[in-house]
Amino acid sequence: MRTMTCKQLGGPCELALRGDSADDVIKAQDRHLKDSVGSGDTTHQDALEAMKNRWRNPVKGMGWYRDTKKAFAALPEA
Repeated sequence: MRTMTCKQLGGPCELALRGDSADDVIKAQDRHLKDSVGSGDTTHQDALEAMKNRWRNPVKGMGWYRDTKKAFAALPEA
């Protein structure tokens, strides 16, 4: 299991997100952003919009995805 923060994934805070794979951490980030904005936290709004826009532009989104997977793989196991 490895840990990345919301900030490492493009968000504004230091919330630790843990997962066995980069996909697990990315999904946790997606939930965190949606939950934060849904509860009225406007500091996460820009990151949520960026997340949505990544998937509207597949080439750019895949670049972010590959970079995130590499960063995750470089992290120590916890």
